Amino acid sequence: MFKYEKISNEIRKRIKEGVYSLDEPIPDELSLAEEFSCSRMTMKKALDLLVTEGLLYRKRGHGTFIVKPAAQKDLVNVTSEENLGLTNLLKGKKITSHIIRFEVSFPSEEVASQLAVNLTTPVYHLIRLRIVENEPYVIERTYMPTPLIRDLNEDVLHSSIYNHITNKLGLTIAGCHRKIRASKPTDLDQKYLHCAPDDPILEVEQVGFLNNGVPFEYSFSRHRYDKFVFTTVNIRRNK
Repeated sequence: MFKYEKISNEIRKRIKEGVYSLDEPIPDELSLAEEFSCSRMTMKKALDLLVTEGLLYRKRGHGTFIVKPAAQKDLVNVTSEENLGLTNLLKGKKITSHIIRFEVSFPSEEVASQLAVNLTTPVYHLIRLRIVENEPYVIERTYMPTPLIRDLNEDVLHSSIYNHITNKLGLTIAGCHRKIRASKPTDLDQKYLHCAPDDPILEVEQVGFLNNGVPFEYSFSRHRYDKFVFTTVNIRRNK
């Protein structure tokens, strides 16, 4: 194992054990390099690995911070190299969107925390019904920071937001952290997903992040129980 991998493992362990504050930057590269007796280049490589994994993100001029959902012990953490979105996941299917709400507002403390932005940073707040082959599949409630995800409009909402992010804005989506839970249907679910009052709903709470570790999306997706199955694969990494 290379030295930068050993350092990454130790910092990853510290993050999980709460050694570093979630509200403050971790020690800077120079300080960590001195602590671990390595070059600054080696330390940068170690931190880059954790950024790629979605455990850390860099905020220019402020330092390197922990992605809060990644540090939560009760989080179902699904990290992938590719975050497809429904349009790319169901290629060949006719997918349409019904926009229930689309507005720009200031975030709540929870939304600001998940997106790593200030309370004065405007965010998109949108609710979409996603329809596959004329059948309602999922209601998405999404928050995105407007300075990062530019030019979001109804044309984009009726097609693919993820394609807009990657193809139009030139950003790279690295992965996400998810919480998956069973839920009772709300009035909104019953109205738009055509589910019965006693039908279960599968809710996915998600924070999506770019390849630089910056969160770009905080969302809640409400899925019909009879339309989705979520499969995860655990890969053992040799030490």
